[in-house]
Amino acid sequence: MARKSTLHPRSQHIGGYDFARLLEHVPELEVFTIRNPTGLTTIDFQNPEAVRMLNRALLKAYYNVEFWDIPANYLCPPIPGRADYIHHLADLLARDNGQKIPSGRKIKALDIGTGASLVYPLIGQSAYGWDFTGVDIDAGALASAQKINDLNELGIDLRHQSASKKIFKGVITPDDMFHVTLCNPPFHASKEQAMKGTQRKWKNLGKGVSDTLNFGGQHAELWCPGGEIKFIARMIEESRAFADQCFWFTSLVSKKDSLAPLRRILERAKVEYDVIDMAQGQKVSRFVAWSYVRKKAASGGFLKRY
Repeated sequence: MARKSTLHPRSQHIGGYDFARLLEHVPELEVFTIRNPTGLTTIDFQNPEAVRMLNRALLKAYYNVEFWDIPANYLCPPIPGRADYIHHLADLLARDNGQKIPSGRKIKALDIGTGASLVYPLIGQSAYGWDFTGVDIDAGALASAQKINDLNELGIDLRHQSASKKIFKGVITPDDMFHVTLCNPPFHASKEQAMKGTQRKWKNLGKGVSDTLNFGGQHAELWCPGGEIKFIARMIEESRAFADQCFWFTSLVSKKDSLAPLRRILERAKVEYDVIDMAQGQKVSRFVAWSYVRKKAASGGFLKRY
């Protein structure tokens, strides 16, 4: 499988941040702008307030989101990378739709761990018009997501997962049918591991040492016992109970070393699966996708079945 080296071809963020456009939509961003050593406009990505304001401007300028804000210390995700996941999901669905990108509210997507930012539904609804359901275990995150949803009049269905050890059970109803699920799982096994990852990132970027999680993040957003391998393994196991209610299950995988054990788990599950590589600048990421029904559903055209 060839590795991607750039943002998705349909990304609106190829070429970097257009600060002239961003400042036109959100003038408040200007106080956070600085000049880098080459004289180009940027922000201090170690400043959480600057990152939050940048996200607000990106969502308004490119995705028509008039209101966006999140409480302090919640995950403030980088928009270009999140958009890439959505675009690659669209390509995944197009495989069984005559290579045509499916759009409109007939396409149902389930966002596991939608978070306070509601970022995947915001991008996916704007880019493709999909109908999103967002799920989270954190009541504070859901309250924030609901406020974004209501003030932008988006009509996104938000559901609370009350069982902390469950993923799909309790939030997928017998009447639900989804074309795709997506998830940005807690990558790390502990807070200490999350902090080490942040420090390693800043060192690799030549930014020195920082003990600040500039993109924020609560416990359940960043780490869980066993890290992403255990979380995704639980997701794979639990997905079997909903095999006929979803065409593709997917999840981001942050660490390349997680792929080998996850491949073994997927092979034991006897599902059709794929690993899709993505890249955003120096960062390489990927997601796994698996399906119990693709072969039989695709033969009749999956839009007719789901």
